[in-house]
Amino acid sequence: MEPSSKAPRHDTSASRALDVQQWLDDRPIGRFQILVLLMCMFIVTLDGLDTVMVGFIAPALSSAWAIPRDALGPVMSGGLLGLAFGALCAGPLADRFGRKTVMTCAVLFFGVWSFGSAFATNIGELTVLRFLTGLGLGASMPNAATLMAEYAPQRCRALMVTTVFCGFTLGAAGGGFVSAWLIAAHGWHSVLMLGGVLPVLYVPLMIRWLPESARFLALKDTRRARLVAVLNRIERGIVDEATRFVAPAVTHAPNSERSPVRLILSRDYAFGTVMLWICYFAGLLTVYLLGSWLPTLIRGAGFTLGEAALVGALFQAGGTIGSLAIGWLMDRFNAHRALGATVFAGGVLAWAMGLPGHGITMMAVLAFFMGYCMNGSNTGFCALAASSYPTRMRATGTSWMLGIGRFGGIAGAMLGAGMLHANWGFSQVFTSLALPAAVGAAAVLLKGARHRGPLLPVSAGIGH
Repeated sequence: MEPSSKAPRHDTSASRALDVQQWLDDRPIGRFQILVLLMCMFIVTLDGLDTVMVGFIAPALSSAWAIPRDALGPVMSGGLLGLAFGALCAGPLADRFGRKTVMTCAVLFFGVWSFGSAFATNIGELTVLRFLTGLGLGASMPNAATLMAEYAPQRCRALMVTTVFCGFTLGAAGGGFVSAWLIAAHGWHSVLMLGGVLPVLYVPLMIRWLPESARFLALKDTRRARLVAVLNRIERGIVDEATRFVAPAVTHAPNSERSPVRLILSRDYAFGTVMLWICYFAGLLTVYLLGSWLPTLIRGAGFTLGEAALVGALFQAGGTIGSLAIGWLMDRFNAHRALGATVFAGGVLAWAMGLPGHGITMMAVLAFFMGYCMNGSNTGFCALAASSYPTRMRATGTSWMLGIGRFGGIAGAMLGAGMLHANWGFSQVFTSLALPAAVGAAAVLLKGARHRGPLLPVSAGIGH
């Protein structure tokens, strides 16, 4: 634990009251927060690996099963549909039972079904198995963002949340390189097996080391013993049985019994909620179209399989850098404007990618910076959502944004299949991506214009 000289000390008398949110915000970043960040980041890394692996094994599947490339559209859409429903269900469950509980069950669930996907023998079986895998994937990612947001100090919350989401692009980029080696050495089945074994092995570590959200535990007096244990993990002896917790544990509001779903659609939050849904829908439409079909599109443009895999991996790798950059910008400048500009720039880069005459070097550079803008802004939306809702509805607000956005991913995967089936040219596909980028940029800027103030602190809004 951190030495006591690095953190504000509190009176430990029997009458002392402790505001959990304020105490967490006042503390410096220490080993406990870093542990939460790394564990949540690895969960998202597993998500990234598993979510995009079908896109990377698509050429091998098409060859092994002797089917056209667009026939894999239902498989990709099935996984994304599972992601959507998993996210929609996970938020209310996490706001009721806890972030760690739901996340641990979700990781085990998607690990088991990902491993099972390796034994599919036809498109129908693989579609169902990828849907079941997606349910777990969709439930785990938003809760990783919520848990990190509730342990990160307000001054660097966006950066820490977007750092967690770097795991997705690391997993996706690493999946590209690992997939190429595994497919060549052991066939496409081995990629899905890897995506199943790693999550199952990680579950015991989550049970042992990952903490429940202290802010969530502080909402009810019945969770007091667990809250005391967690806080003493952060700083030994900071609380005891005589400590009195203030704010969320004792503050009651007239609408405190309303469901989290109704709260995110209430008068105070509805406009921002809908704008988040629109911008994330548009963002995932673009990212999942490219994530699912970029290697195939590059291959169809006359480049080699190795070059296609390289461009696809660089698109994901650019998102890692972009996620860190957008988090830093959101913590220091207007978060809505930073996101809007980044989304718009991604659309411009997609248009440039569609211009004729590019060699592999220019393709790689454009793909990297497209990933920087598109993937980076999507992780920024997760940080924005986590700072737009108070604790009692945060998991629901964040996960419903991800869930609604997943339908954009489904649309993107299906749209990509439709474009290929209609024999759209490379230039037509990339030029069309400027439209969802413009819609997403407009939505986040409209939310910012309506907001007219600083983002809601994660510790705020508990009792009103």
